[in-house]
Amino acid sequence: MNLSLRIARRYLFAKKSTNAINIITGIAVFGIAVGSAALVLVLSVFNGFEDLITTMYSNFNPDIKVTPARGKTFEADTVMLEKLMALEGVAQISRTLEEVAFFEYKDNQDFGTLKGVDENFSKVVGIDTTVREGRYSFEENGRQLAILGLGMRNKLGANVGDRFTELAVYMPKREQSSGLFGQQVQPFRRRYIYPGGTFVIQQEFDNQYVLAPLEFARELSGTEREVSALEIRMAPGAEASQVIASVQAVMGADFDVKGRYEQESSFLRLMQVEKWLSYAIASLMMLLVAFNIVGALWMVVLEKQKDIAILKSMGALDTSVRNIFLNEGLLLSLLGIGMGFILAIVLYMLQKTVGIVSVPGNFVVDAYPISMRLIDFIIVAVTVTSIGVLASVPPALRAMKVSALIREE
Repeated sequence: MNLSLRIARRYLFAKKSTNAINIITGIAVFGIAVGSAALVLVLSVFNGFEDLITTMYSNFNPDIKVTPARGKTFEADTVMLEKLMALEGVAQISRTLEEVAFFEYKDNQDFGTLKGVDENFSKVVGIDTTVREGRYSFEENGRQLAILGLGMRNKLGANVGDRFTELAVYMPKREQSSGLFGQQVQPFRRRYIYPGGTFVIQQEFDNQYVLAPLEFARELSGTEREVSALEIRMAPGAEASQVIASVQAVMGADFDVKGRYEQESSFLRLMQVEKWLSYAIASLMMLLVAFNIVGALWMVVLEKQKDIAILKSMGALDTSVRNIFLNEGLLLSLLGIGMGFILAIVLYMLQKTVGIVSVPGNFVVDAYPISMRLIDFIIVAVTVTSIGVLASVPPALRAMKVSALIREE
């Protein structure tokens, strides 16, 4: 340990001649501790929401999604599916067909998205775990069933247990034709299906989607073998980037292959912007704490002028004197950071076990989700340490100007 650091440590923990210096130093350390804990918890809460939303999306979005680069649909034949299933890391494939449709139940109408899915859909995503009413099934006693998002069910007033009232689904015909003697034929196809269940994932999905058998969606849209996407579940332990590259090689340039995060890239990028903007705003309060650091070190400089003069008369360089107070600012920051990290971990454990801060309203969780990551501790430590060292610069420069000769009064 160099001399400047040893002296700085002694100045930090030694008893001061004036009690006010101890109080100001204690306030500075306490402020750093609270600020560090707040920064860690801000990042942890955003991490928790990110993990929660990613988990909710995994119940509807697949690991990998293949869509046409141009157009809305394509034909997925047996050869294509066999090639994809033969790839290392591919566990399941589901064919889906999405189209905008008009829904009518009794006197209620609304637009939404009809998503036709095959029998593998629940093996690719965890949609079956999100069903809150009814059950995950698209057939009952020869009747076709639909599973509605909670928002769609509420808007349509659908009764999941009613097997006497059908849900009418309308979709425009792809090709308009004229009837006999030039009479215009109905431009919409209409089919009927029974509400069989309700799923709850996330408001964006719940307010928009109605799930139905793939054949029902094909019949309504007037397609026989076409799909709008192939949704793939990866095998456990598979590397996403490698599997995506393999799928892209099989499908070619005419198809877009996206991983789970790319499917909701805009929303996740927005969350990242909000996360770091909140962190930056929370970091501003550390500037207020920095004034306490300046005040505490400045008073130490005034108190230790005689010691500084003696050190200089013994040959200590101005840079050595400067480093004493820079190191003291560093030690003061590290002490506050350590206390802050302990406080953050304690609050984290309480939130995880007890849920001391609850989420208002009817949300999917009762308490704010929270998730700590090592990188967040490193970022906070670097941020707070940098602020602490910068706050030490004015007192350190003042100490450099202390003369080697102090006149005795």
